[in-house]
Amino acid sequence: MQRNIRFTLNGRPVETQVGNHQNLVEVLQGQGLFGARESCSQGLCGCCTVIINGAAVSGCLTLAPLIDGADVRTIEESQPDGKLDPVQQAFVETGAFQCGFCTPGFVLMTRQLLDAHPQPTDDEIRHYLAGNLCRCAAYPEIIKAVQLAAAKCKG
Repeated sequence: MQRNIRFTLNGRPVETQVGNHQNLVEVLQGQGLFGARESCSQGLCGCCTVIINGAAVSGCLTLAPLIDGADVRTIEESQPDGKLDPVQQAFVETGAFQCGFCTPGFVLMTRQLLDAHPQPTDDEIRHYLAGNLCRCAAYPEIIKAVQLAAAKCKG
């Protein structure tokens, strides 16, 4: 069964048809956005992280009909000047990725962390990002990236 939904995607209105069985990742891919990636299909890895109404969610577990009327933000949301934001820049500067598959989820979660805790401790960083997995094991660089992003956002 198909239904029409309307939502805001990275600041622009979207109207589309979705099936009751579709998840948010599938809808985003239908919109040409591939930053949220379905990997584990169980909400355990963080690769499909998307921000809905200000809260991070697993896009693989979020049924598409439930985003009707929501504000959806993805890694593809660009800055007004087209440059990388401080979190993205910190990930680049520290080499906090190898294959890059998990990076969008880590970037979105880091933004959420810094909104809640502008100067997080290493333990707070590890705790907050515990739901994101990096199969390449770039964890030391990810911690450094979050620390650098916090410093960039502060300064």
